[in-house]
Amino acid sequence: YGIRCVISTSFADIFYNNCFQNGVLPIRVTREQLDQLLEDASRGANATMTIDLEAQEIHRPDGGVMKFDMDGFRKHCMLNGLDDIGLTMQKDKNIGSFEQKVSGARPWI
Repeated sequence: YGIRCVISTSFADIFYNNCFQNGVLPIRVTREQLDQLLEDASRGANATMTIDLEAQEIHRPDGGVMKFDMDGFRKHCMLNGLDDIGLTMQKDKNIGSFEQKVSGARPWI
């Protein structure tokens, strides 16, 4: 469906973690902030907002900016398109080196 971001006051832990694994940015905001965003959305299709993950900002249709918090590690992964497999593949050389050592020391494995 092309959903890239979900904004809410809270998320279930499993849903929140799965969002990151699927490239969806979950943003937690206060009830007041959510009410403002819902009011913006009620203006129709021309009322677009932009998410700036790097600056951790929501740019509203009226020009206002709303800040949000994001864990630094998760932010790094989202900005670089890394899921658990991508993070593991960054260690590919170390894994290969370890496997060579183990294979030399224990050829029966």
